[in-house]
Amino acid sequence: MATNTPSVLIVEDEPDLADLYAAWLEESCEVETAYDGEAALDAIDGGIDIVLLDRRMPGLSGDRILTTIRERGLDCRVAMVTAVEPDFDIIGMGFDDYLVKPVSKGELTRIVEQLQLRSSYDEQLQEFFALASKKALLDAEKTEAERKSSQEYARLQDRLAVLRAQVNDTMKELLETDGYRQLCQDLSRDSILQESN
Repeated sequence: MATNTPSVLIVEDEPDLADLYAAWLEESCEVETAYDGEAALDAIDGGIDIVLLDRRMPGLSGDRILTTIRERGLDCRVAMVTAVEPDFDIIGMGFDDYLVKPVSKGELTRIVEQLQLRSSYDEQLQEFFALASKKALLDAEKTEAERKSSQEYARLQDRLAVLRAQVNDTMKELLETDGYRQLCQDLSRDSILQESN
């Protein structure tokens, strides 16, 4: 997933709007469009990185398409791009972000960049923790002399160092994004309020 050029599927029942979104993103993404739920389900596969999904469509709703994506176990990021104002029902939904129409080119581009970054971050964390677990196990089971004489262990340490730097860089990028800074501030404020109660 998370390649330099993300593959984006735009699911929107208003063709003019779908085509506008596609035009906005085509310079930086591989873009496909689907104008209804059935076409979306046919187009969604493991090669899609990001889905921009209208929530309210005739026939298959965006909610149903989202459920199907998650049931299929597809590893893609999903942003709802919809005129439906969010309500508490969104809490249990498996999307990654939510934009309320109308959206600007800047908002759409930003959300795609953020979703791509999150994909990269998730993969990095998964690999980092898997390798860190292996290192901890080897540290507990092997002597220092055995670890020092192992080329595999040296490669493991090198890879962990690279991943640690990448994870740190990604976290820095995330935290420099205004939306994430605001989210962190909100989380900190919520924590302080809970502690004072």
